[in-house]
Amino acid sequence: MIGNLHFKTILLLIFLCISAPIFAQISFYNQHYHRDSLARGPITENPVQKRFARAALLLSATEVLPWIYDRHIDNADFAKISFKSMGNNLRPSSWACDIDGFATNQLSHPAHGSIFFNTFRSNGYSFWQSIPATVAGSYIWETFGENQAPSTNDFLNTSFGGAIIGEMVHRLAGKLINNRSRGFRRQVNETMALLINPGNGFNRLLDGKWGKIPDPMDMDSSKIDLEIDAGLRNFNMNDRNTRFRGYGRIKLLYGSPFENYKIPFSTITVNAEVGKDDSTFVNSINLFGSIKGWPVGRSNYSRHIIVLTANYDYIFNQAFSYSGQSIKFSLYSEFGVKRKNRMNTSVGVGPILLAAIPEKYIFNRRNYDYCSGFGFNANAEININNIFFYGMTYNNGFFYTWNGNTSSFFLQSLSGELRYRFLHNLSFCTEPGYFVLRENYKSNERVTRTYPYLKVAVKYNISIQ
Repeated sequence: MIGNLHFKTILLLIFLCISAPIFAQISFYNQHYHRDSLARGPITENPVQKRFARAALLLSATEVLPWIYDRHIDNADFAKISFKSMGNNLRPSSWACDIDGFATNQLSHPAHGSIFFNTFRSNGYSFWQSIPATVAGSYIWETFGENQAPSTNDFLNTSFGGAIIGEMVHRLAGKLINNRSRGFRRQVNETMALLINPGNGFNRLLDGKWGKIPDPMDMDSSKIDLEIDAGLRNFNMNDRNTRFRGYGRIKLLYGSPFENYKIPFSTITVNAEVGKDDSTFVNSINLFGSIKGWPVGRSNYSRHIIVLTANYDYIFNQAFSYSGQSIKFSLYSEFGVKRKNRMNTSVGVGPILLAAIPEKYIFNRRNYDYCSGFGFNANAEININNIFFYGMTYNNGFFYTWNGNTSSFFLQSLSGELRYRFLHNLSFCTEPGYFVLRENYKSNERVTRTYPYLKVAVKYNISIQ
């Protein structure tokens, strides 16, 4: 584990925070799209000078500085490397899955990968050009930064998850600083952007851009819709001894799937949920980023688009845990574009590259297995006069286990949300739902577990241009 990553993870949560059902799924009913959004000229990213030397230096620093902390301040055993450990780790046969805890593997490592990613992303390289830095950074750490055998799951989590979180952080940090704010607000924005994206903040200091208003061509005009929930929840309705506990949730919607759909991550959804829990304060993080979109039809009252997305999911509460990284093709449709009464639907399918799913036994000192599989989701939402809202979401996943006691899993969830807006920006909402997990063990044992839950909350929503 990389000890000093918890601080950055907490900062990300403070900036973001919210929850969503399993396998990241957008909720569109609060986004007010323009009728001619498909006809608009695409917004292109302005060319920026590529600075390889500075990027490589930053990447090296993100390897060395965490290791110095782990080795000489935290005195972590895994950081006591030697030429012998490096030689062993260079052998392809040394790769294996590690024994670290759920949060360490599924949350801390992707956060570290986002730092690798932004060493190049903040130095003029595109989304696609920055991914090799994430892969290289992960490989170098696994091979030379620890004396343990290089971990397959860490490499995948850091590389894929790091690219998703990294581009999300790059976009949101840019939104914080690429505006006309001045004075104290400008300094607060610069500081927040530095904390969530250190690479970009470091470059702004070196280039003398800190605190300065950017060129109008660099300003980010993407719309952000923000929802903040505060309420009560019960994650295990089957257990009479459990009770409702307080929680908070933030949902951030950046951009629109119908605009700038050729630019990676022109649409981002961030969900995070925190609350009093028997397991951990951070209960859910779900990230969605569009890779590319293809409009497939529109009329005066409807429009449709297919979107390729990259998704990162992390759920960890007292009843249930799950983490997955996936890509999907989803068809999004909006009906009643010009009317007050609207309906949005979506259907998506795609591979789940890596998933961590709990089991009832212990394997290699872990209580969860590593799997890969295929997922499906469907969603429908109705907006009546911008006062009443009702939505239902169904998700499932079929998983093949490649490291664990099980041979396969089948996981599905169903949830619904009913919302009533009683003031301009305030709503009351309730969300019942459940997860069903079927575990198929190599010993031919089959276990089915159900996790019903209920949430009630007051929601505050605001739009930021």
